[in-house]
Amino acid sequence: MSAFRTLRPGLVPYAGALELQQELIEKRRLGGENVLVLLQHPPIVTLGRGAQDASLLLTPQALQARGIDCVRVGRGGDATFHGPGQAVGYPIIHLDHTGRDVHRFLRLLEETLILALRRLGIEGTRVEGRTGVWVDGDKVASIGIGVRHWISWHGWALNVSDDLSGFAAIIPCGLPDVRMTSVSRLLGRRVTVAETEDILIDAFAETFTLDYAGSYEFETATQTGLA
Repeated sequence: MSAFRTLRPGLVPYAGALELQQELIEKRRLGGENVLVLLQHPPIVTLGRGAQDASLLLTPQALQARGIDCVRVGRGGDATFHGPGQAVGYPIIHLDHTGRDVHRFLRLLEETLILALRRLGIEGTRVEGRTGVWVDGDKVASIGIGVRHWISWHGWALNVSDDLSGFAAIIPCGLPDVRMTSVSRLLGRRVTVAETEDILIDAFAETFTLDYAGSYEFETATQTGLA
């Protein structure tokens, strides 16, 4: 069975996380390991390849005034918000493992999140035609990926904290009828990102049939804004 390692650097500026992913992609391309990066970001709105300006309810200047950055990125999807209290996962995985089938890879990411939520006592579901994971019609996790050299980057954002105020600045996923929810809100208690990450690691290993090989030793972390 193939394996993966995890890198859990904590709170990382978005630009630093992009640099990190690009470096990990190159290492994987040259025969390195599959890595699941688990982290959080300071407040930022990201606009995917399909995002329209209409998905922003505030100007970039108004976002900046509220301490929220805004950037266009190379993932699929529309607009989303990242902030502390969100369990973000970036799988740097060679898609040979999924038969180079991007749609299958997306469904496996959804299944990873659904399995993790189930272990927390929450029944998440898919919605036909809409990527992500939902609970009773509300969206709890967003997914948007990119692929380089048949290696995935970007990934998922699972709302853990009860504070969802950052989403008020956008039309999430470009869908006006979308309401966001979170693990803490659904369970009616405070859930930490750290405990959620532990569950996500197990769910990822099971869903992707990959062995978990422990933490990834990344020698140049200080050069990518991680420390």
